[in-house]
Amino acid sequence: MRGVYGAGMPPAPDDERWMRRALAEAARAPGHGDVPIGCVVVRAGELVGAACNERELRQDPTAHAECLAIRAAALSLGGWRLPGSTLYVTLEPCPMCAGAILQARVERVVYAAPDPKAGAAGGAVDLLHDARLAPRPRVEGGVLAGPAADLLRAFFAERREPGAGRGPDRHADRIP
Repeated sequence: MRGVYGAGMPPAPDDERWMRRALAEAARAPGHGDVPIGCVVVRAGELVGAACNERELRQDPTAHAECLAIRAAALSLGGWRLPGSTLYVTLEPCPMCAGAILQARVERVVYAAPDPKAGAAGGAVDLLHDARLAPRPRVEGGVLAGPAADLLRAFFAERREPGAGRGPDRHADRIP
């Protein structure tokens, strides 16, 4: 099942709370030069994993917030399967992260901003709803999409300023 908040679909009671926690994680990423994307994994109302993007920090192309938060949750819970968990992320997951979500058996995914060019939850592709892949999580998008998109826009606007580091990011046009 996929839904979009603001399209007649109310958020679950704690969705905004946990997305605000993911946004707090995202806000840490620019401190080490990473794109501000944050993620938390929650099970039974408890935080079991949290991370922000750390690709630049670790020089690791797989150090996306979702993968790191899933790893933290698996360590916290003592196993790689995360049934009954909800993953909150500030940007629609990419194909790599969607694969990790499927492998970890995450029950529900809630994302903030859509990513029409690289998202794998209905944006560019829809791996999380592909009938050939199982088990498929429930997916909802749009929780606090405005603040998440604002954080991304501000990050890329700063990078485009003269003398602000590596210059324009070739993916900046993905931000809704």
